[in-house]
Amino acid sequence: MKTYDQEKIKATLPILLKSLHLPTFNQLWENMSREAELHGWGCARYLQVLAEHEISGRDSRRLMRFMKESQLPTGKTFATFDFTSAPMVNKSQMHAYGCGVSWIEEGGNLLIFGPSGVGKTHLASAIGTSLVENGFRVLFKRTTEILQQLLLAKKEFRLPSELQKLDKFDCLILDDFGYVKKDQIETSVLFELISERYERKSILITCNQPFSEWDDIFEDKAMTVASIDRLVHHAKIVEINKESYRKEEALKRKDK
Repeated sequence: MKTYDQEKIKATLPILLKSLHLPTFNQLWENMSREAELHGWGCARYLQVLAEHEISGRDSRRLMRFMKESQLPTGKTFATFDFTSAPMVNKSQMHAYGCGVSWIEEGGNLLIFGPSGVGKTHLASAIGTSLVENGFRVLFKRTTEILQQLLLAKKEFRLPSELQKLDKFDCLILDDFGYVKKDQIETSVLFELISERYERKSILITCNQPFSEWDDIFEDKAMTVASIDRLVHHAKIVEINKESYRKEEALKRKDK
């Protein structure tokens, strides 16, 4: 009778656990039951251990899912960012931004300025990766790419629903913001995106142009002023003033 009961449990328990969406529980219950017998665990301890493994497994799966959907560049993390070559960038402060403290939770923004080739994209990616690791949902896009996405949605009369889809992300990273030009594409949708997220959801921007040159991005001065006003309000600003990494490397090769 005992053998029959054990066989019945082995046959039915995996089905029950699958129905309850407990994959880690299902994977470990047999091994953990032997561990429980070996160490004399009671039922409560046995269930506690399995529950802890299930929660850990869910956290790992969620992290993998959030990281995949973020579209963040691979390999651009704090561990690979050369803080020694950019002493004006406060390492501790950047790690704090990566935790989301005092800006993501308040729907604030982070603006990273500097000339081309100084590591703005790397730094933004490192912050984004850290945010994902801390449980936030992030989407990384080149600004020109998301602009095309929004323009298509506007053309097909579904811009509100497209903006709503982006609303699920706690932080939207717009890389190379300064490469957008008003004479190339309509930029009113960018203003709509900024306005939609204002004081609710965060935006991280990398840009090689100061605010004084943003008239080249938006359709008119009023839209430029309104966009800057919304972005700067509740914003953290990082400026990287140094020579381009690529220029430095080229000079090193020339000297050899």
